[in-house]
Order: sequence, then C-alpha cells, then structure tokens
Amino acid sequence: MGEWKFPNEGCLEKPNKMYYHTMTKKDVEERLKVNDIIIIPVGSTENHGNAGPMGEDTFIVTRIAEMVAAKAGCTIASPLWYGSHPFHHIGQPGTVPLPDDVFAAMIRAIISGYWNTGFRKQIFISMHGQEYIIPSAIQEWAKKYQVPALILFVDLPRVMGQTLMDKEHGGPFDTPFQHADEAETSISLALFPEFCDMENAEDTEVKGYLPPGHVDRGGDIYGYPIPGHCQVGNVGIECITAPEGVLGKATKANAEKARACIERACDYLLKLHNDILSIFPPGKLPDASRITQRDPKEIEALLKGPTKGGKHIYTIAWPS
Repeated sequence: MGEWKFPNEGCLEKPNKMYYHTMTKKDVEERLKVNDIIIIPVGSTENHGNAGPMGEDTFIVTRIAEMVAAKAGCTIASPLWYGSHPFHHIGQPGTVPLPDDVFAAMIRAIISGYWNTGFRKQIFISMHGQEYIIPSAIQEWAKKYQVPALILFVDLPRVMGQTLMDKEHGGPFDTPFQHADEAETSISLALFPEFCDMENAEDTEVKGYLPPGHVDRGGDIYGYPIPGHCQVGNVGIECITAPEGVLGKATKANAEKARACIERACDYLLKLHNDILSIFPPGKLPDASRITQRDPKEIEALLKGPTKGGKHIYTIAWPS
C-alpha cells in the first residue's frame, strides 16, 4: 500500500503529538474531532537472549504503530510493558509475567479509560503471543459495560503469515518462527538495531515431545490443530530447556529478511484504520440500538460524557 522507511528513531519521549502521553488536554480534544482511533501496543518484558533487549516485544509493536500513525494521523496509547505468559515461560530469569487475571483486568481498565476520554475505536496490537487472553478481556469488557464501541485486537504474526515463515513454507527465513529466533531477531534488527547485539547472538535446539504437525509453532501461523497456548507439557519450561532465552537460530538473523513481514503488518493496519474511518467517521459509532439493550437515555448520557451534561462510564461499574 505505502512505502515504509525503517529503522526510525523511536518517538516514545519525543514531543510529536503522536503518543497520548505526549498530548495535552487541548491536543486530545482537537485530535478527537478529526480522528478518534487509538492504537494500543501490548508488549512484554522477557528474556530474549544476549542479542535482543528485554523489551523487544514492546519495541516491535511501538515502532510499527509509529509508522502507521505517522501516515494515518491517529493516536498511539502508552504501551503495555508487561504481559501475560504461557506456563513454559514461568521461572525464566529476565521475564516478568503478569497473572492472567491482573493482565485482563488491566486491558479492561484501559478500554474503559480511553472510551471515557472519547477514543471509542480502539485497536490493540501484539507480537508477544497473548492471543489467548486479550480477546477474552475484550469480550468481558463488552459484556460488562454494553456500550457502543469498536474494539479490535490484531495479532501481528497472524497478519504477517507466510512472510514470517521459513523457506520450506514459502517464507524468507531458514528456520520456523519461534521466540527470540532468526525471524524475531531479524524484525528487531530492522526496527531498532540500536538495541540489538548480534556479536553475542546464540542458537539453541528446543523441540516438543510430540512429532511436528500437532502443536503449532510461534505465532500459530502454520495452522496446526493445536495452537501453542493450548497445551501444557509438550515442551519443558524454558528456564531449564532454554535458559539462553532463545528458541532457534538467532545468529541467522538479518534485517532484510524481515522487511516483507513488517511492511505487511503496516499495510494491514493502515488499511484497517482507513476502513474504520470510512464507515465510522469521527464521532460516529455502531448503531446503539444494535449493540446494546441499555436504556437509550442512559446510553445518550454516557456518550455525552461527564463534562458535557452526561455521565462517565464508571457510573455503570468500576473496572475489576
């Protein structure tokens, strides 16, 4: 769709009016008039070996969000630096997992806070493999509040698809996609080489007990019957089986190998953004009569908000 230039310097602390945390109240009010979509990057803090930073998953989604927002004119939320982790991550030094109930509650609270502010079209993006808990949190939020909104979750590996696969499956990489491996390290080198240290890159051999074809590999992009998060026991815990923090061949990483998958993710997110605004221009939401059976007067008051003669969302319930 568009030309994407990377690596770029990160914008988290720059006065760019791109990130929500860099904006003033006036900035937010003006932005909502022209674009009420917010991208919410969800990352993690975990061991990525000696070549990749602990915040690799967060840097990936923020750099991608920045490229998209620069073209789309939307807002980016402050990223989540901590995330949910599957059982086999537990105990790995360097990894800081949140309990699933805490993480899900955080997602629901974030949705409520931005909805109450006026960002009622929200796109969550993740590269970390939290695809089992973010959708659940979104659904629970909707069941609890039952207000008009458009809340979407984009799991980036699913979007990248074949461009994230190994050569045997039509992709650019020598080895199948896993954690902190050739593919993920290549993405990091393409987006933020300043945080990578390829001189100390490592390779490991980690296999499941069941033969290939049953449990999917990283990102669940191969279409095997059992997604990676739908098993316990097929792989050992990584603090024992892969204390390096790497699953695969990080030494094979090369930034150019990752260009196609990054561009595909950016293309899709920009298309999604544009399609949303074409159907729901700023201030417009899905028809309340089709979304909720709450009293229309209550919905009207909630949509107005507390400073414009209406009510805030927490009059329905406090996040929990």
